[in-house]
Amino acid sequence: MSARLDAGYREAALRSLAETEFDVLVIGGGVVGVGAALDAASRGLSVALVEARDWASGTSSRSSKLVHGGLRYLEQLEFSLVREALRERGLLLKRLAPHLVRPVPFLYPLTHKGWERPYVGAGLMLYDTIGGATSVPMHKHLSRTKALAMSPSLRDDALTGAVRYYDAQVDDARFTMMVARTAAQHGATVVNRAEVTELLREGGQVAGAVVRDALSGNEIRVRARRVIGATGVWTPENPAFKIQMSKGVHLVVSRDKLDLETGLIMRTEKSVLFVIPWGQHWIIGTTDTPYSDAPDRPTVTDEDVDYLLQHVNSVLKQPLTRDDVVGTYAGLRPLLAGKGGETAKLSREHAVASPEPGYFVVAGGKYTTYRVMAADVVNVAVKGLGGVAPSLTARLPIHGAVGFRELWDDRIGLASRHGLSVSTVERLLRRHGSAVTELFELIGSDPGLAAHVTDGYLAAEIVHAVTHEGALDLDDVLSRRTRIAFEAPERGRAVVEQVADLVGDRLAWDAAARREAVDTYLADGVMLAS
Repeated sequence: MSARLDAGYREAALRSLAETEFDVLVIGGGVVGVGAALDAASRGLSVALVEARDWASGTSSRSSKLVHGGLRYLEQLEFSLVREALRERGLLLKRLAPHLVRPVPFLYPLTHKGWERPYVGAGLMLYDTIGGATSVPMHKHLSRTKALAMSPSLRDDALTGAVRYYDAQVDDARFTMMVARTAAQHGATVVNRAEVTELLREGGQVAGAVVRDALSGNEIRVRARRVIGATGVWTPENPAFKIQMSKGVHLVVSRDKLDLETGLIMRTEKSVLFVIPWGQHWIIGTTDTPYSDAPDRPTVTDEDVDYLLQHVNSVLKQPLTRDDVVGTYAGLRPLLAGKGGETAKLSREHAVASPEPGYFVVAGGKYTTYRVMAADVVNVAVKGLGGVAPSLTARLPIHGAVGFRELWDDRIGLASRHGLSVSTVERLLRRHGSAVTELFELIGSDPGLAAHVTDGYLAAEIVHAVTHEGALDLDDVLSRRTRIAFEAPERGRAVVEQVADLVGDRLAWDAAARREAVDTYLADGVMLAS
């Protein structure tokens, strides 16, 4: 089936929601929800997936953009959790999503002589091998002189030596959307801007849900034999487990503000702090603090910014200032609460529960292990349906993966044939994989779409977000299909009008709708910054 999530697909999907009794209805379009939809659909089940807002509009677009085992969890003796995450990292790098997930190096500064190097080295040796065959280069010990040569921005007295190691990186929002497209390709009916307002019950068990289409206001009664809730921090109270929200804040600064050859990991009093390379920027984060307000719009406070700047500046020759911060974002982690209280010490392991017959919820975990969480909740949910195959997703490539490496090897030829620079083609391949051909088709039909909207994005990508990737408003395009909202000053205010023209032409906006879309996006930016 087609993985093109355009307006025509959405109309047909809404009709299908009303007319079909599904084997499985998944509620929640974060990475675990889309993963569950793909898992169930690839087993041959009929599947519907609904998301109240946009794919990855919650936690799954606001992470540290890392696919990793969690180095600090080794100190907490969470060996099985680290092993599982590193195994998943290897699958994503090598088989499932090589176009979206790639290795990234980090420098681990050593600040004490004597005991620290063998202690850290032993931990990183375990980290390199505990997940099975290595999928990234092994760690390497560096002298103080070598480490400082690789990191001219670090103060001379900030380290006594260092260890370089590798993890992996992903654009979390794009990955989530691509999994949703893959689920659609395997037959799932996927609809964003479709909010569940009520669960349906028949014969003493959950048998579907009432779904409200946010665009039309119409309500649809969706019938399903099993209902899965994968709603993260929006998980309802249940007796099996309790969710503790933890807020993670990140700052975005221009790449030229720090002279580093690698990313950086630093210890803090409560957790660790990363400086993560991100295209023409650095991402600095994260915080890990309890959060108890409404989960819809977590904001970045002055205190959050000061905390991160204080810690990163403790090792820099030239301190960063607020003026250097071009963007910020905050996300909420759905942690499984236990005894204690500090969210930095709560488990990232996940749990599956059935609060009532026919209804199953999954919560906890971490982005890297989304596929395992999805398979686990589907395994529990489909018991009793009969004849359901085991999970296939460990060997099921994500949309854009098949053919990616061949296109990458031909990137110089692609650039020549399509009149683009090699660096532009490389960036497109890393964001779209073999689905880059969809962009080339758009440019072929309208050569003007090869123009840049910003230094990092083509007009074709703005259009493609609507015609193929299910974007329905400016925030979808600027915050998640692209990352202009946090990579550009003032959430991309300078290009909002141009983007609105490109989006509005494909969504049939009239002048009033276009103006409302721009005003809403800009007003949301003011609210998030307050």
